[in-house]
Amino acid sequence: MNYQETVEWMFAQLPMYQQKGPSAFKDKLDNIQDFARYLDHPEKKFKSIHVAGTNGKGSSCHMLASVLQEAGYKVGLYTSPHLKDFRERIKINGKKIKKKAVTSFVGNHTGFLEHHHLSFFEMTVGMAFDHFAKMEVDIAVIEVGLGGRLDSTNIITPEVSLITNIGYDHMQMLGNTLEKIAMEKAGIIKRGVPVVISERQSETEMIFKLLAHQKKSKIVFANDFEHKVYKTDLIGNYQKKNIKGVLGCLKELKEFDISEKSLKKGLKNVVKNTGLLGRWQVLETNPLTVCDTAHNKEGLTLVLDQLSKKRYAKLHMVLGFVNDKDLGKLLPLFPKDARYYFVKPNVPRGFDAKKLQVLAANYGLKGTIHDTVKRGFKKAKHVAKKEDLIYVGGSTFVVAEVV
Repeated sequence: MNYQETVEWMFAQLPMYQQKGPSAFKDKLDNIQDFARYLDHPEKKFKSIHVAGTNGKGSSCHMLASVLQEAGYKVGLYTSPHLKDFRERIKINGKKIKKKAVTSFVGNHTGFLEHHHLSFFEMTVGMAFDHFAKMEVDIAVIEVGLGGRLDSTNIITPEVSLITNIGYDHMQMLGNTLEKIAMEKAGIIKRGVPVVISERQSETEMIFKLLAHQKKSKIVFANDFEHKVYKTDLIGNYQKKNIKGVLGCLKELKEFDISEKSLKKGLKNVVKNTGLLGRWQVLETNPLTVCDTAHNKEGLTLVLDQLSKKRYAKLHMVLGFVNDKDLGKLLPLFPKDARYYFVKPNVPRGFDAKKLQVLAANYGLKGTIHDTVKRGFKKAKHVAKKEDLIYVGGSTFVVAEVV
C-alpha cells in the first residue's frame, strides 16, 4: 500500500473515536500492552512528559516541545487529533514522521494489527512510541487522547506528569461530574513521579492530592506560584494558565538544562518550532478571519471571551458541531448579535446543519444553512466587509476543513 492507501486502511479498518464516537472507546489497556510487548517495549526506551486535561493540553504539549527544542534537545511530540494530515500526530523537532515510516510500520505489522483488532488510536500510539525509540529522542511530550487512566498512552512512566484543567467533555466515557472526570485524568499519576496541576479547582483539588499521596508523588499547583510573565505566539489570554502549568512542569523536569533564553525563545516560537494549527489561528486579515478548535463549554467560554475583546463592525460565525455535544449548554455561550452560517462537518458524527439552525434559534442565534463547511465559509467571506470579523469553529472538524 502507498501512504494514502495505508492511512485510509487505518481509518476504515479500525474504530476511530473522531469518526465513530463513544463506540470506539476501549476501557482497558490490554491491547496496547500486548502491542508494546510485541514491539519490544519502545515506551521504555525514551524519557517522556505525560500531559492530560480537558482544555489546554494540546497547547501545553506544543509549548513544552518548543522550549525543549530551543534548549537543544531532540524532542518527540505525540498529539491528537490531527487537522489536515495524519502525520501531524507524530513529530520530532517539529518535523512530521515520514510517509515511508508510516507505510512500512503498518506493512510490517499488518498481521498483528488485524489479528488483535487494535483500535486506530492504539495502533497510532504504538507507531509513535516505536518511532521515538528508533530515532533515539532525548525526550518525548505525550498528549493523552481521552481521559487518562485507560488511555493508550498510559503505559509510559514519565519524568513528570502535567494535568491542565478539568471540564465537562466526553462525559459518556469519563463520568458526569468534575470529580469523576478528575479521577480519570488523575489516572496518569505514576508512583514517585511528580505531577503538576495547571489550575487549582475546588471540585477536583482533593482528588489530585489524594491520588498523589497514594502514589507518593510530589504535587504542585502551578497557579499558586508567582511566575515571570512570558510572551507566547499562541494568541489568546487563556494561554496564561497554560504557561503556568508549562513552567511548573519544566521546573520539575530534572536532568534537562533549560536556560532562561531557551524558555523565552521556546514560548515565543511555538508555532514556528512545532507547526501547531487551529489555536486562535488567523486565516486572513482583511476582514480578520479567525478559527479555533475549542469545542466544549470551558474552551468555548475562553475563546468567545477573547472574541468579545476584538473590535469589528459585524461578526460572522461559521459554526458546526459533532452530535455528542450538549448543545443546550454550548449555544447560550454564543453572541446573539452575530450572523450565523450553520454547517455540518464532513464526518459521520457531524451534527445536521438544519437541526442546528432550529436549536440555535431557541437561543436567539439566527443564520443560514450550508451543506458543507466550505460553502458556509465562502458565503461568510462573500458577505463580510473589510471592517467585519469572521470566526470559524464549534468543532475540530469544522476547523480542519478551512485551515
